[in-house]
Amino acid sequence: MYTTERRLYKRALAFASFIVFYNIIEGLISISVGYMDKSLTLFGFGVDSFIEVASNLGVIYMIKRVEQHSKSSRTPFENTALRITGYSFYLLSFGLAIGIVENIINKGRSENTLWGVVISVLSIGVMYYIATSQIKTGKALGSAAIVADAKCTMVCVYMSIVLLVSSAIYQFTGFGYADAIGAAGLIYFSVREGRDALEKARGKACCES
Repeated sequence: MYTTERRLYKRALAFASFIVFYNIIEGLISISVGYMDKSLTLFGFGVDSFIEVASNLGVIYMIKRVEQHSKSSRTPFENTALRITGYSFYLLSFGLAIGIVENIINKGRSENTLWGVVISVLSIGVMYYIATSQIKTGKALGSAAIVADAKCTMVCVYMSIVLLVSSAIYQFTGFGYADAIGAAGLIYFSVREGRDALEKARGKACCES
C-alpha cells in the first residue's frame, strides 16, 4: 500500500471511529429525550445515530481488512461495507415508517423541547464537516463504501435540519404533523441511498466474478 493511500485510509479510519463514539452518546440522549417527549423526529434521530454506528463499524472493518491484506483485491471488503450501509438505510426507513404511523394515531401530539434544538444545531455543524471530509477522502481512495457511508452521515445532517424545523413549527404553531411530514421525506432519501449502496455492491461483485 502506497504512503499516500495509507494516510488516506488512516484519515478515513479516524473519521469513522469519531462518528461511532459521537453517535453512541448522541443516540442515547436523543432516544431518551425523544421517548419522554413523544417526539418522533428526535426519537428517529437517535435511532439513526445507532444505524450510523453500524454503518461506520462496517467501514472500520473494511479498512482494517484492507490494511491486513494490502496486496489482495479490496472488492470483497468494499462489498461487505456497502451492504451494511445499504441495509442500515433500509432499517432507518422502517423505523421512521413505524414512527409516522404512531404519530398519526396520536393525532400529531408531541412535545418538542429545547433538547431538540440543541442536539440538532450541534449535529448540523459537526456532522456536515465530517460527511464532506469523508466524501473527499472516499473519492480520493476510489472507495464507494466510504462515500456511501458519508452519505449515511449526511442523512444525520438532513435529520438535524428536519428536527430543528419541526421543533420550531411545533413551538410557534402547535402543528404536530410537521414531525411526520419531515420523517416521510427522510424515508424517501434513505430508501434511495440504501438501494444505491446495494446496487454498487452487486455491481462490484459482478465485475469481480
